[in-house]
Amino acid sequence: MTTEATPLVDYDDAVRRYDPVLGIEVHVELGTASKMFDGAPTEFGAPPNTQTTPVSLGLPGSLPVVNEKAVEWAVLIGLALNCEIAESCRFARKNYFYPDLPKAYQISQYDEPIAHDGWVDVELEDGTTVRVEIERAHMEEDAGKNTHVGGAAGRIHGAEYSLVDYNRAGVPLVEIVTKPITGVGARAPEVARAYVQTLRDMFRALGVSEARMERGNVRADVNVSLRPSPDAPLGTRTETKNVNSFRSVERAVRFEISRQAGVLDSGAAVVQETRHWHEDTGITTPGRVKSDAEDYRYFPEPDLVPIVPDRAWVEGLRASLPEMPAARRRRLQAAWGYSDAEMRDVVNAGALDLVEATVAAGASPAAARKWWMGELARTANEQGASLEELPVTPAQVAELQGLVDAGRLNDKLARQVLAGVLAGEGSPQEVVAARGLEIVSDDGALLAAVDEALAAQPDVVEKIRGGNLGPVGAIIGAVMKATRGQADAARVRELVLERVKG
Repeated sequence: MTTEATPLVDYDDAVRRYDPVLGIEVHVELGTASKMFDGAPTEFGAPPNTQTTPVSLGLPGSLPVVNEKAVEWAVLIGLALNCEIAESCRFARKNYFYPDLPKAYQISQYDEPIAHDGWVDVELEDGTTVRVEIERAHMEEDAGKNTHVGGAAGRIHGAEYSLVDYNRAGVPLVEIVTKPITGVGARAPEVARAYVQTLRDMFRALGVSEARMERGNVRADVNVSLRPSPDAPLGTRTETKNVNSFRSVERAVRFEISRQAGVLDSGAAVVQETRHWHEDTGITTPGRVKSDAEDYRYFPEPDLVPIVPDRAWVEGLRASLPEMPAARRRRLQAAWGYSDAEMRDVVNAGALDLVEATVAAGASPAAARKWWMGELARTANEQGASLEELPVTPAQVAELQGLVDAGRLNDKLARQVLAGVLAGEGSPQEVVAARGLEIVSDDGALLAAVDEALAAQPDVVEKIRGGNLGPVGAIIGAVMKATRGQADAARVRELVLERVKG
């Protein structure tokens, strides 16, 4: 029975009457130089089908060999997730056919994952912490990429033909599967978003992946089900596939809760199925009826021996774990004196690394935040770019602030200098020299401008002589205009008062 015509239920009403339960599967592409089971390169953006070997293409007689670095990084991920690392694990064949899977099976792990039974604490924006329990983290290979030509929105339905690029086939993946996430109620969309973001930040901290969601380095399959109350059995779930942005994860969960509530209110049953997320319309649509594990006919991969991680090696990796992102944020916030809101804004803007590097280069925390969250954030927004993509380095931002601190630039001039740096005119020092933007503090040059401004406004002079210092600003403004904003305003004020009193 189709349920797509069922009206959506208002979200607040849906979570008031139903208890949402989440399950999230996150796939991360590991940033190894070669693929999971062969030596083909993994460079992103290469011409189609140029990064393949007979193993990548599943040609007869080709045999897989495990990528040692991929195993090491899978163990690191498991340790960071507080998982148990298996004493022994093995690969399995997951059998299904799709054109981008040249062998007609995927080498994955099934009943013996490399890591299992862990947890990760997820911090929400208001400081609330939610513990998400991890069922497993297992290794597998990625599939290729289909391009459907002529169909609507790039989908296979209505396409004239399809093309397959096998460059991605065999790229190493780690899939992280949560246990049911319960008890989050109306905050389910927020928790889902924060969980995926926590994992993305963890992958980057570990150095195992670029973790760029827009490139598909991190992809989330989001399972949602509803039940009438927290003590009722779990409801039938849907799985929204390959959601690749934090905002989309949040929106997909919210939509599915409203949609499933409408299905249940109508007296129909939720269909266990995969669903497609549509970023443009903010809805999900049916994919295929969801297969259970037995439908994939898993069996041990006969061409690969079991993996038995040495315990001393595992403990060595545990000792090498870097500071995790949440702990790092708390440490930096305390050191910088940021409020919760200020720190949250920096993190959400993707500016934490940039601010930290700017502070390390000599700027104060307040100044570093001012530049990255102010003028540079505005520029990035206008250009539709990320802060990291702007042609300015943290060292240059610190150099710019150093010129301000030394009294050589005021805020207005500093913004002009920054514009020059962004335009490729060189370092802040070089832009100052080339554009002649340094503050004028020479008394001789300033006195000439002050005298001219005083002569042009005799009424203002009389007011100042009478003890009314308010009009001093008008004289300062005239001097600043005459010097193209390069006068030292504080020194100008001193000279104005000296001249008038004299």
